[in-house]
Amino acid sequence: MKYLMLIYNNPGAGPDPEAEARLQGHVTLFKELNEAGTVLSSAALGDGSGVLTVRAGARGGAPAVTDGPFLEAKELLAGYYLVDCETPEEAAAIAARIPCGVGGVVELRPVNEEITDAVRGDAPYRI
Repeated sequence: MKYLMLIYNNPGAGPDPEAEARLQGHVTLFKELNEAGTVLSSAALGDGSGVLTVRAGARGGAPAVTDGPFLEAKELLAGYYLVDCETPEEAAAIAARIPCGVGGVVELRPVNEEITDAVRGDAPYRI
């Protein structure tokens, strides 16, 4: 099963004195997961300064585009890993190894592969 691991950091917690060590931790983790064939994708995201939010228009109206993240929160989405694991426990063990900054957290979400395949045209899906 595929899992998306969303990495949130708290930029308001101040400078990260271990930023370089954390980066090296990501390099090591990615190499290990890549060699094991577990990681499907991974990326670091830019800070919140260039974020745009697009909200669907009400009842067919034009979408609204605004600056900034869509939520008022202390944590900002900093990056992600998309992994393929046999069990939720395996995914949680990988998530626990992701180096986060001060106040950081990793949100672990299973991918709904049935809907994903239907959107891509890989499989039939009916609601």
